[in-house]
Amino acid sequence: MVKVLFVCMGNICRSPTAHGVFDHLVQQASLAQRIEIDSAGTHAYHVGEPPDKRAQASALNRGFNLSSQRARCVQKVDFDYYDYVIAMDNDNLANLIDICPQELSNKVSLFLSYSSDVDEKEVPDPYYGGSRGFERVLDMVESAAGGLLSEIKEKRLSPDNP
Repeated sequence: MVKVLFVCMGNICRSPTAHGVFDHLVQQASLAQRIEIDSAGTHAYHVGEPPDKRAQASALNRGFNLSSQRARCVQKVDFDYYDYVIAMDNDNLANLIDICPQELSNKVSLFLSYSSDVDEKEVPDPYYGGSRGFERVLDMVESAAGGLLSEIKEKRLSPDNP
């Protein structure tokens, strides 16, 4: 089982969107029994809350259902448990590295590093903007999610890595 954790600040916009999109791709690839997905925030602002309504609406328009998710805060044990701990931006990457045991820091990365067709390095926080921001986030997330799935299939789920 390969375990993936997506992380943003409050776990109500970007990371649940990445979680939902990636879950959809994993389901389509019939890999749900081999890949576990979750999301979390580096701050506890929204613990227990569902994703932002605008994030849910934009995602649902593209066929991604985020409604079952609830925000939680990343914990030190997550670095032991997950194979991939993926930050949406540099601030959250720095927060993760600060709490990550040094010997596990190889698990931490930026999400857009898995995209070959997005020029930006960070997924912007759409929280204070309008619906266009959520659509832009979805475009970026869809690209990076596909790249991440390809990497996992190649490096972790190939016949050479049972």
